Amino acid sequence: METVRWILCAVLLGLCSSRESSIERNKVAEPFDDLRLTRDAAYAPGDRHSLDIYAPLAPGGPRPVIVFFYGGGWTSGAKADSAWVSAALARHGYVVVVPDYRLYPQAHWPQFLEDCAAAVRWVRDHVASYGGDPSALVLMGHSAGAYNAFALAVDRRWLARVGMDPRRDLKAVVGLSGPYTMEPHGSLEDAIFDVKHGYTEPIDYADGESPPLLLVIGDKDVTAGPPNSDEVAARVRELGGVVEVIHYPLLGHSDTVDALGGMPGQTAPVMDDIARFLAAQGVLP
Repeated sequence: METVRWILCAVLLGLCSSRESSIERNKVAEPFDDLRLTRDAAYAPGDRHSLDIYAPLAPGGPRPVIVFFYGGGWTSGAKADSAWVSAALARHGYVVVVPDYRLYPQAHWPQFLEDCAAAVRWVRDHVASYGGDPSALVLMGHSAGAYNAFALAVDRRWLARVGMDPRRDLKAVVGLSGPYTMEPHGSLEDAIFDVKHGYTEPIDYADGESPPLLLVIGDKDVTAGPPNSDEVAARVRELGGVVEVIHYPLLGHSDTVDALGGMPGQTAPVMDDIARFLAAQGVLP
């Protein structure tokens, strides 16, 4: 499979959403008084090892759970900046958990994946106390976060280290605008992905036994690139796995998550398409 070498360069040049735009998105989504919010729950010792939980206040449950990993090129991002998309998913009936994870230069591959796996294990063990159903667990991410979710799904090493198995313990995985293949090219990429310490692409570990995958991509995405999702999906299908790719002709890299979060001017049915896919996997809010 041909690796798209320019993906990380584009991400690190700032094509992902800035912190300032995330703050503005949060303002659009406020107030959050229709949700039960829990902030800064620690899933492991140390810095950047906490998570926020968004749960509907309306009666019902236990509800399916989405763990959402934000993007930022593995160099930036914070759970508070993703309140708007977490709230949108929670208002659709899911319990949503968004963890922080260590970023470069504090960490490199695979440490950020190890953090994500530890957060998922905490969620499975504790989310029932917040109205969530640990047997209906979904991973989702945007951009670098989509890579993280995909890696946990197809490379079982990371969840195995916390006593989990992706096929057994995850109902589905959803990636938005993800750079699923990554061949480091240049000093910064080499540092983040630590090629001297055995970096391998997640797809190299795909065996057709991952949970069902949905890959969402905009055809105007010049950061991740639509062919990346199509190539990865073809490989997963070749191995016998379940994967669906949805293309949105008018959307760019950040537009997929903007549409999911219901930002003004975004009319693509990303939320409806994800809900349909999850329902087909037995995940019903």
